[in-house]
Amino acid sequence: MRTIGFRIWRSARLAAGLAAIAVFPVRAETPQAKPEPAGLAQRPSPRAGVTADHSKFKILQQDFKSAQDVTAACLTCHTEAAKQVMGSLHWTWHFTHPKTGQELGKSKVINSFCGNVAANEPRCTSCHAGYGWEKMADGPPKQETAVDCLVCHAAPGRYAKLDNEAGLPPLAPLPPKAKTITGADATPVDLSKAAMSVGLPTRENCGQCHFYGGGGDNVKHGDLSSVLFNPSRSVDVHMSKDGANLTCADCHVTKAHKSAGSRYAVTAADTIGTGKPGERRDVATCQSCHGTRPHKGLTLEALTLNDHTNRVACQTCHIPSFARGGVATKTKWDWSTAGQLKDGKPFHKDDFVQSDGKHLHTYLSTKGDFQWGENVTPYYAWFDGQVRYTTGDDKIDPSKPVEINHIEGNPNDPNARIWPFKKMVGRQAYDTELLHLVHNQVYGPTTTTAFWTNFDWSKSIKAAMDYIGAPYSGHFGFVDTRMYWPITHMVAPKDQALSCNDCHQKNRRLASLTSTVYMPGTRPPGLIDWLGFGMVAAAFFGVVAHAGLRTLARSGRPPHGGAASDTHDEGGKGHD
Repeated sequence: MRTIGFRIWRSARLAAGLAAIAVFPVRAETPQAKPEPAGLAQRPSPRAGVTADHSKFKILQQDFKSAQDVTAACLTCHTEAAKQVMGSLHWTWHFTHPKTGQELGKSKVINSFCGNVAANEPRCTSCHAGYGWEKMADGPPKQETAVDCLVCHAAPGRYAKLDNEAGLPPLAPLPPKAKTITGADATPVDLSKAAMSVGLPTRENCGQCHFYGGGGDNVKHGDLSSVLFNPSRSVDVHMSKDGANLTCADCHVTKAHKSAGSRYAVTAADTIGTGKPGERRDVATCQSCHGTRPHKGLTLEALTLNDHTNRVACQTCHIPSFARGGVATKTKWDWSTAGQLKDGKPFHKDDFVQSDGKHLHTYLSTKGDFQWGENVTPYYAWFDGQVRYTTGDDKIDPSKPVEINHIEGNPNDPNARIWPFKKMVGRQAYDTELLHLVHNQVYGPTTTTAFWTNFDWSKSIKAAMDYIGAPYSGHFGFVDTRMYWPITHMVAPKDQALSCNDCHQKNRRLASLTSTVYMPGTRPPGLIDWLGFGMVAAAFFGVVAHAGLRTLARSGRPPHGGAASDTHDEGGKGHD
């Protein structure tokens, strides 16, 4: 009954708007005709806004022996910076969900990519915003000089981190075949030059960690890749130099080194918008810049689209696909096939060719089978911003795919919206008796238990479970998994946004949601549809008839008051 009432109310609302526009059209500037806001396209480099030239600071003009020495020099001026960083999610890798109470963060969760951080230090902690986190159970380092200032503030090309040294940068002499966290060949960092180059964070600073999560370029998120270092306008209208030329920090605004935006507790429905007067600094949402009624003008299109914002996330229409621009994303990872050897040696297959011509692995003895995709159509679901993870303590049902993170929300919730996601398909190890997902040790070149060393799952899992102190029966198998990543980057220009027909036709993008909410055009018209059409028609013709009668009444009335004025004139008194 509630659904029927909503459909009737919506039809009536649309009818009123349609009739009013049809009879009293308003000349409004279309969005396509609007010029870009002044200054955005010509925006200078963010580094130009820095108010101190660090190359002039004597304390930075020294031969630093370690990265920690650089941090110590930074703290002589920025006395509170390290304390602030050490209270942030970037540092703790720990998040207590305010509604579910779950203990989350990189240090806790299991994912559909490399599985888990614990037992795989210092490989996984190479992306930590600090130096020397070698054991997850001990928590991040306690010394303020362990904070890595340079990873966020050094100029592009001046700094990097090694891929297996718990966050330390490459310093001379380097070990053979040393790699950075982006997979590039490592070259020694000049710590003094890096320190003297610091400024506001750039896309390069953020991207060297966030674009390469999960083991490679764009592997994890799907909408965060090296393309965003310098994207075309068609790939990302916000980050392109021909668009708004924004940096990550322009949206993920910071206060005391804590950044807005979290994938553990997402602001799925921002009903405040810009929070005028002034600019909001507490969320990373579309509405915080564009407002809650972002489609300008009094056209039927603008009114209808603004009417959608209480049901549909901005990203759903404005990110028609992800993994755009030539860098593919991993869409499936099957760990169960890992460990196969040829002639007693590991091997690989590179059967996926990216659009830029690069060959990507489709099988690795160390990691199993993969599938990749470019220009991927998102998976759509109702989302209220809350995510419940399947942790190692949760009992699972191996007869069906296990949702690593369950996306919550439904159409009856005013805080829920239809959101786009990357759906990651996985196959991961679990305890066949205790029915828990398990941790595994994959990295450890000097151990006899790491999977990448001996390709023995039983040793790998037992070592990791003993490491974290969790129960393990000693029996394992593999279960299908699903993991969901909200898509919110790679916003296309407005002329490439989805059209009405992309959703409001049978078997189109939102077909999987038609059982949860009424969407016109997705099935043949029913009684309620015809009732709505009738209301639209009745309202339209009612307004037209009313306007016509008023016009006829005016046309039959004499000017200046009609007959009464004529009689008055005939009496010789006129209008003087």
